[in-house]
Amino acid sequence: MQAPPSTNPTLTSQYPMRTIPSDDATTLGHGGLGATEAHPSAPYSPTLGGDRTMSNLKGGDSPTDDSEYDEERLAQAGLAPPVTQKLKGPRKWMGLQPVAPLQSHEKHAHHNHLAWSKVKITFKEPMAEFWGTFILVLFGDAGLAQVTLGSKNPGSAPGGMGFGDWQSVSWAYGIGLMLGVYVAGDSGAYLNPCITFASCILRGIPWRRLPMYIISQTLGAFCAAGVIYGNYYSLIDDYEGGPGIRTVGGPTSTAGIFATYPADGVSTANLFFDQFIASALLVFIIFALKDDSNKGSFIASGAWFPLALFFLMFGISATFGLQTGFAINFARDMGPRLMTWALGYGNAVWTTGNYYFWIPTTAPFLGCLTGGIIYDACIYTGPSPINTPWFGLKKLFNPKRAVQERLESQKDAGAI
Repeated sequence: MQAPPSTNPTLTSQYPMRTIPSDDATTLGHGGLGATEAHPSAPYSPTLGGDRTMSNLKGGDSPTDDSEYDEERLAQAGLAPPVTQKLKGPRKWMGLQPVAPLQSHEKHAHHNHLAWSKVKITFKEPMAEFWGTFILVLFGDAGLAQVTLGSKNPGSAPGGMGFGDWQSVSWAYGIGLMLGVYVAGDSGAYLNPCITFASCILRGIPWRRLPMYIISQTLGAFCAAGVIYGNYYSLIDDYEGGPGIRTVGGPTSTAGIFATYPADGVSTANLFFDQFIASALLVFIIFALKDDSNKGSFIASGAWFPLALFFLMFGISATFGLQTGFAINFARDMGPRLMTWALGYGNAVWTTGNYYFWIPTTAPFLGCLTGGIIYDACIYTGPSPINTPWFGLKKLFNPKRAVQERLESQKDAGAI
């Protein structure tokens, strides 16, 4: 498809662009919650592992971007050109594609040379993760705030029935996740460091991408909690019993609006298992939804995928919320916890529940990884360390051979 005339003929001649049809994009099934990422058509080689080239696979194999691609292949993939070659360095350092997916209308291409546009293009995916997680936590914690603070005076609600119950919270988090996936778009829409971590191991996402995504997701949750705190500041004062009073635990505590805390009378082992099993269920079902080879007559990917995630989050909230508040997401818990600690709730946010905070910090990572391993071991037939000899550990015993195979595969794929 020939690109329309451009206001920048140099860019047009060097990087012809086109609108990417659906069959030119891989819907990320490596744990990313819903985005599509354009890629050159290159055969997949299972020996590439986490550093494999961009591939055109069904079943959601992740495109990675550690390899350089010539201009012709980038143009064929529908990827917009780099505004400057200098942007490719920092993007590659973060484990992102050297060329960010941009708007395909060439008449706007000159806008990409503005200073802020260069920053936006460089950090496009981390920014998307920030705002996607922001939307998730904003809806979810705002639902908790309305239910908690509204319970003090339920008669003030229309009909005198209060401002919601736990089902309202389930709706809030489900809708927040669905809309957050739409917002995150090109980043892969993980919105959860634990899912990103599992995807690095099982779906070949570059490890260099993990730190930036974790920072973006946690910061997005932190900022969302701050917005909710500011919005409900007066009602928080009233609920706690006076201006500036902030407590963790007790009948008038508002800390649970933002971070998760354990129910009374539940053992530490039980709390850990609760977070572990809910997180494993989350990734197991996400991997199933993104596995095109296991769809049969049911289509839950594409445009329907965010809706399926809504039901998934609603179900987990409705069934695993009693004991721990279903954090199942490091960023969703740690970001708001840091915010409450900074705004006056004190060290109790760390010490309450026999230092409970370590459970939503660790259990979701282990649970998400376990859920992905179980799915790959029992159902998934695509590229995965579980579907390789020695479960992908062979390269640890023969690293030189693994590097040689990787280079040969990249050469066969035309990446080098």
